[in-house]
Amino acid sequence: MLVLGTGHLSLLALFTWRDVTGWTDSGPWAAVPLSLTDGGADRTVETLRNQVTFWAGPGSFAVPLILLGCLVWHLAGRGVAVPAGIGWGLAAWCLVGGVLLVPSPYFAGVVSGALVVLAARRQDRTRRARPPVRHQVR
Repeated sequence: MLVLGTGHLSLLALFTWRDVTGWTDSGPWAAVPLSLTDGGADRTVETLRNQVTFWAGPGSFAVPLILLGCLVWHLAGRGVAVPAGIGWGLAAWCLVGGVLLVPSPYFAGVVSGALVVLAARRQDRTRRARPPVRHQVR
């Protein structure tokens, strides 16, 4: 998840650096207009490219994917597994994205989702295998 998210943002910055720096030149407020027309003018290649750069970069799922990867890493370090439903959802999203956008690295996200599911199942099995700890009240 971390590799996919940071790789996505890094490649975007590498290939569209001129567009990204254009946001700072025009000022950050409304640098990427949401409307399909800019002040009544017809859409131009430049405005479309500006919007695509935003939605492919900071407006994409790259940042939440990085944050989810950091959360999973943090919880794994503490021995806590993420619920299997998160892994199934991630795997399904990446599978559909990979089918719709071929060729793409979306399919690598299926591996991340599967690993989350396996970790959750492993933790469930170890909980069931251990007898419950009973505390005696004195």
